[in-house]
Amino acid sequence: MVETYVVDARRAHQEAARLLARRDFQAAEQVCRDTLKEHPRDGRAWFLLGNVLAEAGRLRDALDPLSRAVAADREQPEYFALLARCLVQLNAPKAARDAAARAAQLEPDDALVNDTLGWVYARLGDHEQAVRHFRLAVSRAPDNAQFQFNLAAARKFTGDFDAAESAYERAIAVRPDFYQAHWALANLRRQSDERNHVARLEQLLADAPPTADDELYLRHALAKELEDLGDTAGAFANWKAGNARKKAELGYSLNADEALFETLIDSFTANTCANPPPGEASAEPIFVVGMPRTGTTLVERIIASHSVVYGAGELQNFGLVLKRASGSQSPRVLDPEVVRSGLDADPEALGRAYIDSTRPRTGHTAFFTDKTPLNFLLVGFIHRALPNAKIVCLRRDPLDTCLSNFRQLFATGFSYYNYAYDIEDTARYYLLFDRLMAHWDAVLPGRVLRLDYDALVADQEEQTRRLLGHLGLTWDPACLEFQRHAAPVATASAVQVREPIYRSAAGRWRRYAKQLEPARRILEAAGIRVA
Repeated sequence: MVETYVVDARRAHQEAARLLARRDFQAAEQVCRDTLKEHPRDGRAWFLLGNVLAEAGRLRDALDPLSRAVAADREQPEYFALLARCLVQLNAPKAARDAAARAAQLEPDDALVNDTLGWVYARLGDHEQAVRHFRLAVSRAPDNAQFQFNLAAARKFTGDFDAAESAYERAIAVRPDFYQAHWALANLRRQSDERNHVARLEQLLADAPPTADDELYLRHALAKELEDLGDTAGAFANWKAGNARKKAELGYSLNADEALFETLIDSFTANTCANPPPGEASAEPIFVVGMPRTGTTLVERIIASHSVVYGAGELQNFGLVLKRASGSQSPRVLDPEVVRSGLDADPEALGRAYIDSTRPRTGHTAFFTDKTPLNFLLVGFIHRALPNAKIVCLRRDPLDTCLSNFRQLFATGFSYYNYAYDIEDTARYYLLFDRLMAHWDAVLPGRVLRLDYDALVADQEEQTRRLLGHLGLTWDPACLEFQRHAAPVATASAVQVREPIYRSAAGRWRRYAKQLEPARRILEAAGIRVA
């Protein structure tokens, strides 16, 4: 009887795994559930069911079967690793860390399990542990391009750029059409006449990438290298071509963004903001917000160099906590429905949920930074939920802001930056941003410190003293040497913030004055002064 069970269960496991590999989620789920009817303590069947649900995007549904899997067999690191992955995606960092630690304790030998753990630790902000597990993954599967890419990214975040470059090249050697790796490699360092990848990139482009995302990565890689070599016309032409194809595929319109901004302004009036219910009293969070690519990472590194501040990076937790508290079932994390429903959420509970969601990454210093640029949308909610938190908004020359967004390749699946695929859309989005920040200043006077990037790079010490004064922090000379701060950086500025402040990015738009003329006209028509 026992032997029959083993044989039947093994066959069921194999069939479920085969169907999962084919992404036939419905059939794979049915095989698992049929098996569990007969063998309810079958840990492997529970694990496979959880895997099926997770791959199908049903992360919350996957938690119960994965929890049953680890309860049935606590010696299987892959069970704990997948549970950790689902938990971190569901913004449950403490539970995710516990599950990952158990998986690591079991010393998994499997490459995929180690790659999963590396990914989990990277999401948790523990990039040293991420490097450890990605190294184990590539040592066991050196010809897996994705594993090499993941190791390279982790090496980059920890500042080991030579090792990152080697891993990116190994990924490309395994898979020459790994366009995202080409893009990451181009952005790893400044290219020179003697050392660049232009010929390789141009040949790949001539081979006609099959998808919009492939072309987007490739053209942004080529544009970055051409810009480094002084070919601004060629750089802009590649950004424009790659972005235009992606925008056409998305069918993007600014209408949804305009509706969101209007709802925020209509919802947070002077009366709404005047006497909010009491929020969570914690003064730990320091929010660094603003348009992307305007110096938010630089400012976070300056603040986090202070002895009593921990730089937590781009947490994105506040928006997720607000979404959950709003009860909204809409598909986006933030939209007009979430804003309207979120006003009914208990501010104190919202603030406490946010603080709890940042643990255990935070809590070991008096203050921590949350450098999620788009939190500028949530200033009103942050004020209600965390009245003692500090907020700093970075501002930069309007045309430099538009150019830096247009030339940045954001995560292709993150729809909140879709405006950046068109320079005119970017200029119009800047107007929305500028109007909203003026609104926050009007209804919450003095709540947000406006910090100008160009002023910061022109006089670092004066602006740093002004910044620390707003935050209520004593002077710490370490803030002037932020480049010595050893903590990992997991943003697009991971390379730049390892260097002292430089002024070459200020006024970059002038190199592209002709190409930026449509954006200039939009800004000036709205009364925005352009130098």
